[in-house]
Formats: sequence, structure tokens, C-alpha cells
Amino acid sequence: MEFELLGWPASGPTLRLDFRKFSYAGKFVMTTTGKAVIRGDAGTEEGAVGEPNDTALPEGVDPTAFEDDVLAAVAFNEDRTDSETLWLRYVTVHTAHRGRGLGPRLLAFVAERADSRGYDRCRIAVNNPFAYEAAYRAEFAYTGRHTGIAELVLERPASRDTDRYRDGLEQFLDRELSPAEREFIDRKLGSDPPETVDPPA
Repeated sequence: MEFELLGWPASGPTLRLDFRKFSYAGKFVMTTTGKAVIRGDAGTEEGAVGEPNDTALPEGVDPTAFEDDVLAAVAFNEDRTDSETLWLRYVTVHTAHRGRGLGPRLLAFVAERADSRGYDRCRIAVNNPFAYEAAYRAEFAYTGRHTGIAELVLERPASRDTDRYRDGLEQFLDRELSPAEREFIDRKLGSDPPETVDPPA
């Protein structure tokens, strides 16, 4: 696997991701955000799970135009009112590679590069408990704030206080959750924050 920062927001790199395999695929063709990826062999990477998606492409869409070696991607932009803050957005992992810790490692990779570039902090807004946990594994922590669309805001660097971690999880309990999300929260509510991932060198 190879971690690659394709460019910062001003350079406007774009990615063509297969919407059948990546959530938010359309967001990665935007030129207003920076992008970073994990590259590898999406079809044969050790530990790949899941079945191929046979959903037909719309007429006129060329399947060879998609990036075929991307395992995970993240888009990011500078805060509009605070030039020292970078927002990580639209994190997505190939359907065959979810649950392998790629998302947290990619978040940590970009956050460390942002620190080296002079940003004081990175933020991410999440709308489900799995994304919340992934951000915690990348050393983000719940700030106690929400966005206007009820996403929880996490920040790095931050204090990874156990009570704050559990408080963030509890914020999801008033929402409509899938059985898997409900079971996940029930299991995690009595836990300490998860161990952090080792970012790539």
C-alpha cells in the first residue's frame, strides 16, 4: 500500500472513483478540495472482502476512466474563516476493503502532513458512530460541538478524555440507527477511547 497526498486545496486535484465501490464518489471530482489516497491492488489486496458490484454503469460512462488502484480517499479544505484549520471531508474506503483500518490511517496521514504544512488543527464532522470511532483511532477527539446538519465535530490535537468520548457516542442514541450501529454503541459506551493507529511514515 502507498499513501499519497495528491495536492492541497489550491491545486485542485481530482479523482474519478467508481460510485459502485466508493461512497461520495462524486465529491472527488471537485477542484476546490485537496485530496489524499491509499493506493494498492483493489482486487487482490490481502484481506479483501466482499463481492464485486455488478451494478450497471449508466449509458455513456466509461469504466476505464475510473481510478482502479485507489483503496481509500479523503478530500479536505481550509476553513473559510480560520486559515489555521483544515477540515477533512468525504472520507471513503473501497467496499472490498472496509473494516481494515484504512480510513483512520489515511486521516492520520493527512493530519500529520497538515501539521507539517503549518495548520494548527484539523477538524472532521461525522454523522455515524463508525466514522466517529475511525476519527478517534486517528487521534481526533469530540469537541462537544455540532455542525448545522447535526454532525459531531472532532478535532486534532485534542484531549482524548474518556467521558468526552462516551458523551459523543451518546449523541447518536437519539437518532435512527441501524441494528449494527445500535449494537456498536452499546458495546462501546462502557469503553475507553480506542487505541490510535500508527500513521504511515
